[in-house]
Amino acid sequence: MFSFLALLSVLGLAYAGTTTLTVPGKPPPGCATLDRAPVALSFEFYEFPSYFTNVSNTETCMKHLHDVSGVWPRIRIGGTSQDYSTYVPSLDPYIVYSVPDPATLAKNITFGPRFIDLAESYPGTVVMGLNRGGDNLNNTIEAAVAIEKRMHNLQAIELGNEPDIYAALNFPLTSNSGYNLTTWTPETEAHSESTWQLAVTSPLAQPNIIQAGNLEQPPSLYNASNLIKYEDPLALETVKTFSHHNYPQSTYFADSVNLEALMKHQNIVENVGTFKTDVEVARSVGWEYVFGETNSVSGGGSPLISPLFGTAIWLLDYVLQAATINIKRTYLHQCTIETCWYAFWDRENVNAPFYGAFVATYVLAGGKYISSLDDGTSNYGGYVVFDEGGKQLKLVLVNSDYYTNGTRGVERFVIEGLKDGWVRGRRLTAESALSKVSEGNLPTFGGRWFESDCSIAGREEVEVVKVEGGKAGFEIAASEALIVDLC
Repeated sequence: MFSFLALLSVLGLAYAGTTTLTVPGKPPPGCATLDRAPVALSFEFYEFPSYFTNVSNTETCMKHLHDVSGVWPRIRIGGTSQDYSTYVPSLDPYIVYSVPDPATLAKNITFGPRFIDLAESYPGTVVMGLNRGGDNLNNTIEAAVAIEKRMHNLQAIELGNEPDIYAALNFPLTSNSGYNLTTWTPETEAHSESTWQLAVTSPLAQPNIIQAGNLEQPPSLYNASNLIKYEDPLALETVKTFSHHNYPQSTYFADSVNLEALMKHQNIVENVGTFKTDVEVARSVGWEYVFGETNSVSGGGSPLISPLFGTAIWLLDYVLQAATINIKRTYLHQCTIETCWYAFWDRENVNAPFYGAFVATYVLAGGKYISSLDDGTSNYGGYVVFDEGGKQLKLVLVNSDYYTNGTRGVERFVIEGLKDGWVRGRRLTAESALSKVSEGNLPTFGGRWFESDCSIAGREEVEVVKVEGGKAGFEIAASEALIVDLC
């Protein structure tokens, strides 16, 4: 013990304590099953063509996600701008819009067949968001027919983005019918959604194609139960997936933007846990449940926390925690280029949050089951992923203690239930939780990093640890995570 403490002192580290976790030998009864590509991306509707034609890092970075998992990440095209978009079959450009102020969202958007064909050219599956808020049902039907006809990779269609707040934003769908904040309720929203689902899917060859919900408010207010209770039973048959949006923090409430609070493992467990009942309700009627749009901070992120390394630790922990309660996919939103603080990449950099997404993809690749190892009451989290045969595949250990400077705390994780032999680990780390790529402070995973063009650089560093008597110890510094290959 003396030599270990002395080494920590030399390295500017301090021993904090010990966390003991037990890995089950096989998937526990009732543990969550995994999608083939749980780490997904959402692209703001009007920015989709620019991300895929004007930002070279999009192709390179997404190929890394494919290469590490064997599956192209699933994408969703949508967001607030989908409810300002009109389909024009004769339009030649991908999309047409004007933005008087770069800091504001585009409105009066038109898109044409080439927009749909660009989505069709993506090698992974696509959820396409369409306009419901604008209250032009015939145009949305026309767009849906064109999308089904032209896209072989269509996974689902969304009818509107965050319809639960249409009345607050004075969208035509609610204002034209005289609804206000008081009268636009879960019941009236469900009746409206039901009408649109039946009308839009009526001319489609595959009517069971709707990603329903797409809600913004907490599941205690708007949820799958409401939709099941109030929708027409025939409309329920069109639903394939239920989506809820989730942003743990918001720029609209400045006091809530706090990196230390975002990172805390127990806060992540609590935040994700609010959706557990809703997930179970959706699954009871055969629907998959997804976070259809999510990221660290709503409103395009916060420059104070969203691009920092601590958000990468949050993202890894958050995606895995969501998977443990059977949230099948987590669509991490990418918003307006150059003003999107939580963007994985832009034209100049590959930002810290991408490291969290990449590592989460690495962890879940080839997995069939996932289980949490801790009780969610501390800063120290653990997960185990099993393969289809029930064999232990990967172990994830997260130290979400907030580190900025000075002496860096170290938590010792004692893991029981492992197979004797040697295991190999790769560490996700950076100088501190505040490290920012645009300032030259790059994170590393297993000693490697992403250059500005998303090429991988650095020499791989793999840590080898011996397991004896089914037990092994791992030291993880504050604001770090360790990924251990178990087979």
